[in-house]
Amino acid sequence: MFLIVASILSSAFCPAGALAGGIDIAAHWMTDLKEGVCLIGFWFNHEHCCWTSNETTFQERDRCPQWKSWAELIAGASEGPFAYAVNYLMYLFWALLFSFLAVTLVRAFAPYACGSGIPEIKTILSGFIIRGYLGKWTLIIKTITLVLAVSSGLSLGKEGPLVHVACCCANILCHLFTKYRKNEAKRREVLSAAAAVGVSVAFGAPIGGVLFSLEEVSYYFPLKTLWRSFFAALVAAFTLRSINPFGNSRLVLFYVEFHAPWHLVELAPFILLGIFGGLWGALFIKANIAWCRTRKTTRLGHYPIIEVLVVTAVTALMAFPNSYTRMSGAELISELFNDCSLLDSSQLCGYKQPSNTSETGVDNSLADRPAGEGLYTALWQLALALIFKMLITVITFGMKVPSGLFIPSMAVGAIAGRLLGVGMEQLAYYNHDWLIFRGWCSPGADCITPGLYAMVGAAACLGGVTRMTVSLVVIMFELTGGLEYIVPLMAATMTSKWVADALGREGIYEAHIRLNGYPFLEPKEEFEHSSLAVDVMRPRRGDPALAVLTQDGMTVGEVETIVESTHYSGFPVVVSQESQRLVGFVLRRDLLISIDNARKRQDGIVSASKVVFTEHTPAQPPEAPPPLRLRGIMDLSPFTVTDHTAMDITVDIFRKLGLRQCLVTHNGRLLGIITKKDILKHMAQIANRDPDSILFN
Repeated sequence: MFLIVASILSSAFCPAGALAGGIDIAAHWMTDLKEGVCLIGFWFNHEHCCWTSNETTFQERDRCPQWKSWAELIAGASEGPFAYAVNYLMYLFWALLFSFLAVTLVRAFAPYACGSGIPEIKTILSGFIIRGYLGKWTLIIKTITLVLAVSSGLSLGKEGPLVHVACCCANILCHLFTKYRKNEAKRREVLSAAAAVGVSVAFGAPIGGVLFSLEEVSYYFPLKTLWRSFFAALVAAFTLRSINPFGNSRLVLFYVEFHAPWHLVELAPFILLGIFGGLWGALFIKANIAWCRTRKTTRLGHYPIIEVLVVTAVTALMAFPNSYTRMSGAELISELFNDCSLLDSSQLCGYKQPSNTSETGVDNSLADRPAGEGLYTALWQLALALIFKMLITVITFGMKVPSGLFIPSMAVGAIAGRLLGVGMEQLAYYNHDWLIFRGWCSPGADCITPGLYAMVGAAACLGGVTRMTVSLVVIMFELTGGLEYIVPLMAATMTSKWVADALGREGIYEAHIRLNGYPFLEPKEEFEHSSLAVDVMRPRRGDPALAVLTQDGMTVGEVETIVESTHYSGFPVVVSQESQRLVGFVLRRDLLISIDNARKRQDGIVSASKVVFTEHTPAQPPEAPPPLRLRGIMDLSPFTVTDHTAMDITVDIFRKLGLRQCLVTHNGRLLGIITKKDILKHMAQIANRDPDSILFN
């Protein structure tokens, strides 16, 4: 058994790790293609092109003769208004081309490949089936269009969609094994492990991925799923490390070099960042849901290609003049997390140089310095980038292209954190004799680390949007390697969650689940109403009687008539129409397949043949056609509750077992059925919401 499970997990998640590595490499290359091309090999991105060059300088290590901008190739000049215009137009052209290809491929071949995928994965893991959502076409198209969407420069990330990609790999591999192909519960356990793999390969955070699956995605997470998820994340992380897509021999995405200690007084600005993250998260969710609802209810939703192209054009036109919005989200976050060294050429390190260059702070890091002209310019650009990112992300998330929310949310928080960090640094430099700085921030010391504030801000904003807590903190310290900064990350994350929850209980994924009408029972939501199962079940008073099958009293023709005249996914089987004593439950799909196969392969099966669900076939008249025995497809132990079972217990049963329906009995006699949709409609009525917002049957 262990070998079977291990083979499934390793065979499923090696491809997931390989796909993630390929997506990283391709996205990096295509992002740089918008600015220029490498002469020694067009398949090299900017960084790889200049690696082997002997003509780069430390201050301009991204410049080399082998890499040519589009202005140099087309106009023959790298400076001047005409060169700037050429680069601007080529940037816009490539952005529009990439986004057009992405939305066209999604529309033509795999409509399920759009969006993040996490709301749908949560719904599938709760027991609902969305056919085709985890299929091979969705996997292929999402992998290709994810690269195109990220490369177009839209304010989105690839981390959320990688969870969907990993789940597609797992689902396809499950079909090769009978045990997992025919057992939905077993398959959902593998999908829980796949969700952990998605985060593991997205961030290089295998432990954080396991906790993400446990806290955010999975509906039911037994102990065996925990170690399977751990093993799967290990295999995927090892595969990603072997590919080395970041080119730095590290698994983590934003490794930080600084390890300067933080002081207790700094908890105040960290909590302030948590408040900002909570406010931003709550306001973003409300604004994004309002925009997505407008898209669904107006003519805007009929033109997804035009919408994507317009948003791409606006994004590119506004992003190009600002170097911090022009770069990719991951590159921007890496820049903001960076701590300045003496020879760092980044604009964020535009400090006035100290008179004594050997003056260092803690751990051989530079002491706090006064801000120079370059830093002030960078701060203005960052402030404009913050406003731009906050606005454009609202309308970007939810378009008909693959789009993740992790990187854009982290970018917003990292910008806010860096701005606050630089402000605190300058405040400490010019006022080190203040009471709050006295004793730990002396002149010439490295008191404030702006990169740490960027890290904390990124965690706060991501927590405010997704409402993650434990998994987010673990992902952040795995992502950066900053193990000593767990307490600031915890303080900011908890603060952002409390503030966001005060303004709205739903995270972004739960809000999109409700918007799309998926039948999902939120595990964190308490059911406090005193209703009983009989109050929620169908049929209600005045409704037609429940459609049932009898164990030995119906013909094939009668069964086919019932199936064709209804749309139910399954039918209870009772002893007889008079007694209504429950025997079992049979699925509609199994019933149709069995009757169709019997008509083709079994001699004598006609519409007049009796359908038998009993163990022993009852006596038949000599001239009667042979009976059709279907006991093998019947569930002999369907889950039941009595009519007086409290609904809070029933809801808890549905949540923990991932049920889609439950039968209601009284002393063994069938009274009705409760589906997940019935429960959601009942809860919507209690909350004074529209019950018909639950769209799926």
